Amino acid sequence: MKIVALSDLHGYLPDQVPACDLLLLAGDLCPIENHAHGFHAEWLDTVFRRWLERVPARQVIGIAGNHDLLFEQAPELVPANLRWIYLQDSGTTWEGLKIWGTPWQPWFFDWAFNGQPEQLQAIWAKIPDDTDILVVHGPPRGYGDGIPSRHGMRYTGCPYLLERIQNIQPRLVVFGHIHEGRGEWTIGRTVLANVTILNEDYEPIYAPWQAEWTVTS
Repeated sequence: MKIVALSDLHGYLPDQVPACDLLLLAGDLCPIENHAHGFHAEWLDTVFRRWLERVPARQVIGIAGNHDLLFEQAPELVPANLRWIYLQDSGTTWEGLKIWGTPWQPWFFDWAFNGQPEQLQAIWAKIPDDTDILVVHGPPRGYGDGIPSRHGMRYTGCPYLLERIQNIQPRLVVFGHIHEGRGEWTIGRTVLANVTILNEDYEPIYAPWQAEWTVTS
């Protein structure tokens, strides 16, 4: 099975998505230049819909991110019947893989799906113990969450998310949110990947993240 993952598109929809079995979208999908609900709803129903219909993936599964305000503030305006499975603190099973998606992250300015520590701890507790793939927007603490500052590196990830990952040991965790944090790490049996395709200057410099899996029934 070939898995491809993207995050932090911010309206940039790559033409060259590798052919795959499963495409994972880890949030911040909508254009950044206009956060109006009507604009995002129309973009999702036209540009994003057409892109989803032509990506060479057997299945697309995605979540929202902190810039996708429509999904939190006016979910009734999110277009129906898009060619994907949208997850928001929910899960699905596909080809025997149990996949959970959640858009939350520690409080980050005044964007969508911000949570305080106690709230996030309760949200992460909903992730089933037998999850194979976790799609989350914000990173766990210490993995792809560093932002350079004049006082040194500032780490923005959630320690409670890291704790939950360590406890349940999913096979894969994909996320984004921090454009400076692109990379891949391993904790035990778990692969963690910040799959942003944009850098800190919002330039699309990263190729889609890819993995080849052997899946047994």
